[in-house]
Amino acid sequence: MTTWSSLLDGQMRPEWSEQIDRFEAQIGLRLQGKLDEKVFAETRLRRGAYGQRYDNGERADGYATRQLPFADKPTKGPDTAWDAPGMQRIKLPFGGLTPEQLEVIADCAEEYSDEILHVTTRQDFQLHYVHIEDTPDLMRRLAAVGVTTQEACGNSIRNITACPLAGVCHTETFDVAPYAQAMMEFLLGHPDVQDFGRKFKPAFSGCEHEACGLVQMHDGGFIARIENGKRGFKVVVGGGLGTVPYQAQVLSEFTPVEDLLVEMQAIARVFARLGERKNRNRARIKFLVAKLGIEEFRRLVAEERKTIPADPRHRGLVDNLPVTQGEAVRPAASLNGAARPAGFDTWNVTNVRSQRQPGYRVVTLHLPLGDLTSAQARGLADIARKYSGDRMRTTVDQNIVLRFISDADLVAVYTELQAIGLAAAGANTIADITACPGTDTCKLGIASSRGLAGVLREQLAPRAEQQDDAVKSMSIKISGCFNSCGQHHLADIGFYGNSRGMDGRRVPHFQVILGGQRTENAAKYGMAVGAVPSKNAPKVVDALTDAYLAGREDGESFQDWSLRLGKRGLKALVEPLMDIPTFKDDQDFYIDFGDARLFTMGDHGVGECAGEVVSLFGIEVMKAESAVFDAQLALDEDHNPAKAESRAYAAMIAAARALVRTEFIDVTEDPQQVVAEWKARFFDTQKFFDRFAGGKFGQYLLDFHADPTPSEDPTIAAQRVEEAQLFIEAAHACDAKLEAEKTAIKVTAGRK
Repeated sequence: MTTWSSLLDGQMRPEWSEQIDRFEAQIGLRLQGKLDEKVFAETRLRRGAYGQRYDNGERADGYATRQLPFADKPTKGPDTAWDAPGMQRIKLPFGGLTPEQLEVIADCAEEYSDEILHVTTRQDFQLHYVHIEDTPDLMRRLAAVGVTTQEACGNSIRNITACPLAGVCHTETFDVAPYAQAMMEFLLGHPDVQDFGRKFKPAFSGCEHEACGLVQMHDGGFIARIENGKRGFKVVVGGGLGTVPYQAQVLSEFTPVEDLLVEMQAIARVFARLGERKNRNRARIKFLVAKLGIEEFRRLVAEERKTIPADPRHRGLVDNLPVTQGEAVRPAASLNGAARPAGFDTWNVTNVRSQRQPGYRVVTLHLPLGDLTSAQARGLADIARKYSGDRMRTTVDQNIVLRFISDADLVAVYTELQAIGLAAAGANTIADITACPGTDTCKLGIASSRGLAGVLREQLAPRAEQQDDAVKSMSIKISGCFNSCGQHHLADIGFYGNSRGMDGRRVPHFQVILGGQRTENAAKYGMAVGAVPSKNAPKVVDALTDAYLAGREDGESFQDWSLRLGKRGLKALVEPLMDIPTFKDDQDFYIDFGDARLFTMGDHGVGECAGEVVSLFGIEVMKAESAVFDAQLALDEDHNPAKAESRAYAAMIAAARALVRTEFIDVTEDPQQVVAEWKARFFDTQKFFDRFAGGKFGQYLLDFHADPTPSEDPTIAAQRVEEAQLFIEAAHACDAKLEAEKTAIKVTAGRK
């Protein structure tokens, strides 16, 4: 049996080699046109190979720009999925990483990519601009040191995350990392996880009340517990961020460690059998749990466990797991009066924390935008090998941590990190901003999340030493679209990219999300207060932090202050920054961060239109935005879920009517007629099926309209309000696409 330690020590397994050989053969068949692209797409996704965006080739030098490698390397085959290089995701269970593994990833980034290793919010690495025909060799090199890309993407069990402090945390119940590794080993390629309608993301946490593994936002979460001297886990299911966030629900208050894998297998089997198939947008397990109810789901899992055949790995992989002891490569000793170089003290405050083993520290490497170069990675591997050993961790905040650093070595570690450009202070502060790739490389990106993150970091980092401690400890997270890859729902201040129309053009925007809670394992999601032009987003941060400092009560956190102000009070702070200047007055607002071109929605960009400054749609959709704001107030201030649901329904109807009136001016306000006309003109014709929503936001309206009776359940009401907000955003995107098409027709007609 392959052991936990042998995987970390880097023994390539024969089955990995066979799988890579098969994948290479499939690439050859696809190149010859003998394998359908739809079939191959799922195969390559399960090997971690994604396509990526390329409409940003004219981007100016800036925060969001990468140099394109292989400019002289020809692409292969006409009309294929790899006409241009793509992205390769590398799976790192619990973020565990050895120096040797990091060196190999660095070599692969240099030889096959753009020499950049990008840390993701699921503790993976991603390499961009990788040619598909290079991926088998890349995968073999990784597999030789115990690293896989298998099921890093696709409808499968994704990377299993865990707290990066597992094993060294003062408040943990026990070290969960070995159990995360055991689950990865058990589930990787398992027959029971090959038939999902969508992906499944697990996470482990050693603490109940800290942020740790953020298990409440996961499809499946496992929190360490001890009962009667016995190790086990509290198991939760059905969480998720994405477009509409769900909190996970408790499946089991205590599952003994020997039952952990069979319980997870039963969950997977129930999900595979009963999860949504036809409507991909409702295919995550959170929708299944919500549909069945947690009691029925719990019953089904218990029944499923009885049918699972005995498997020696159920116990073999979790028995006698290592305890986190003795990892240090250097003895613990005091720093004493060692000379401290310039910058060390600031770095020591923000990037260094004690661990439960006396005399040792955890050092966090603050990686702006989650990136480090191949050269930096090799230098880091040398430092880790010398001072901390084989147990580096990537983090969900897109950083890397070194553990078991002796106090006596802190100055030397700082000096050596400084020499390779990895000694930036500010880890775990407001300047340590999480951002997804956004419009840099993601096909769904709307606004430049990395561009905004870069601007905010430049704005906030110089103030670090002068900042109030409460502000310094705040978090900012940014996503480039509705999906929550940047985990914007969990931040004190979150942003997600969208767009608005003005002066016949599109303007990049960010929706502002406030008051998310990371502690208690992601116990509360933030609330949307309004969309601001991208170029005003940095001013939003200043306005909010200034107002918080001026108006907080003694000891009041930003989250508590946000809740006290409520949506009405918060919107009043943001609203002055929501205005869009005309194109004539300030063209900069019509250009995204790090770009030299006028903003467009990818292929559906709006040209220079001579239309009205405010369109009919723009006037009508304001009714919808007002209604969804009232819905949030009903929920937050009035604590009236029935009213909130009614107003959310009214918001959806108003947004649908705004679209219908662009084609049928005389449509009434009767919901039956509005929905019928909208469905016939926009949903059935797939005009509403834009590349961002894929039609799922339209289904929100159809589902709600089928039964608009309020449930009076606060959880359901919150989901309805969130769905209404997203339906409105999709209506904006639909209008932008239609306007772009009209403009293109006019331009073509003019040329004739």
